[in-house]
Amino acid sequence: MQRVATIAVLVDNEAGVLARVIGLFSGRGYNIDSLTVAPVDESGKLSRITVVTSGTDMVIEQIKAQLDRLVPVHKVSDLTLEGPHVTRELALIKVIGRGENRVEALRLADAFRARVVDATTESFVFEMTGNAEKIDAFCALMKPLGLTEVCRTGAVAMARGTRHMSA
Repeated sequence: MQRVATIAVLVDNEAGVLARVIGLFSGRGYNIDSLTVAPVDESGKLSRITVVTSGTDMVIEQIKAQLDRLVPVHKVSDLTLEGPHVTRELALIKVIGRGENRVEALRLADAFRARVVDATTESFVFEMTGNAEKIDAFCALMKPLGLTEVCRTGAVAMARGTRHMSA
């Protein structure tokens, strides 16, 4: 049975690390649904990679084991198995429309807590954060109102409570 896994990987922040992680996935035919990476310490020596992927339990375990064997990897955490976690994504959503469609787009944006970050007489760009399902639902409602473009960051995730990742 397929499952979706959110995997956090703490790595050295050095050239080529992301390429090795991506190469691991592509070389074995694993799909990456979402990928984010950024430095996470004051010195800039560590980065956190968040990968959302799917597969059978056996495939997910293989991915984690292979990630753990990469030289610059300090820690691999399967947040979906290790307990409660918070997952968020950022999206910019452009809607082009006039008249009643503009009013409805603003009403829905308010209900979804999306912020207007750019506006012209014919368009809005909304900024929205939330889980993927919330963003998908907002985009589906915006489609008939003039949705023309969507840009998403991909998921970032963190364990709830006192659990944390450290080198």
